[in-house]
This record gives sequence, structure tokens and C-alpha cells, in this order.
Amino acid sequence: MTGAEVLDIAREGVWVLIIASLPMMLVGLVVGVVIALFQALTQIQEMTLVFVPKIIAIFVTMLIALPFLGATMSGYMNRIIDMIIVGG
Repeated sequence: MTGAEVLDIAREGVWVLIIASLPMMLVGLVVGVVIALFQALTQIQEMTLVFVPKIIAIFVTMLIALPFLGATMSGYMNRIIDMIIVGG
């Protein structure tokens, strides 16, 4: 296995990581912005108000996106296993 192949595998692994984490990150961002706007409009400056809704929203998103996440990571792992079996 050459250095270029190793870099391709690492690059693909990073993309799988980004794709798998993207739904949760986007939902966390949207919930954070909505709560920040709510806090700015009502002048409620409670620092801990953001955490519980964010955690719940990210958890629900993870449950909804679980089949997609499993398929994405399974496809990557199958490619890695095929490379191991073939020998490069």
C-alpha cells in the first residue's frame, strides 16, 4: 500500500466523519441560534437555558438519522475490509 492510498483512506474517513456528524451539528446550531434570539428578545440571560433543548434536539436528531449514520459508516468499513482482504 502506497502513501497515496493511505492518504485517500484517511481523507475518506474524515469525509465520513463530517457527513455523519453534520445532521447533529446543524440541529445544534439552529437550536442554539433560536434560543439565543429568544433570550435576546425577552432579555432572559440565563447561561444554562441553552443546554437542555440542545441536548434533546441533538438526541432526537441522532435517533432519526441513525439508519443513515449506520449505512454511511458500514459502507466505509466494508471498503476498508475489502482493502484488507485484497491486500491493498
